[in-house]
Amino acid sequence: MYTPRYKTKYKEVVVPALKAKFNYKSVMQVPKLEKICLNQGIGIAVSDKKLIDNAVKEMTTITGQKAIATFSKKDISNFKLRKGVPIGVKVTLRGEKMYEFLDRLISVALPRIRDFRGVNAKGFDGRGNYTLGVTEQIIFPEIDIDKVSKIMGMDITFVTNAPTDEQARELLKEFGIPFKK
Repeated sequence: MYTPRYKTKYKEVVVPALKAKFNYKSVMQVPKLEKICLNQGIGIAVSDKKLIDNAVKEMTTITGQKAIATFSKKDISNFKLRKGVPIGVKVTLRGEKMYEFLDRLISVALPRIRDFRGVNAKGFDGRGNYTLGVTEQIIFPEIDIDKVSKIMGMDITFVTNAPTDEQARELLKEFGIPFKK
């Protein structure tokens, strides 16, 4: 049976390293990655509905899981926004697909960013979750640059069960996420 590379890396490399660093008594105390959420807000989709369809298609291609559109919750006249209008796309990855995406993100997508010197270490929320902003979706090799109608960024949130930001940072560092020094 196939298991993703990063799932075995977690069990064989990350768990022993974190157990030694934080003096955990049990393997169950070691923090783990629960899910990865990808979110893409498309503000100009108010005027062009085709952008949402393209974004759903691209996000589904990137993650290998069907993306869904997100809708506005209320009317905002300054932004010409009506309640119930699609304004974004989201995907939540868990289990095997989560580890597969993490593998592709770290080994393929992040190195393709222009002038890349590491990800910002200030993206932690105080509860052990980390959010990383990507400015363009074309860093993923699954996206065909010729078919991209508009370059859009996205937020990638790593949800962990770590009690502190320090433990979450070490977990992500052990996985191989390159933080800035």
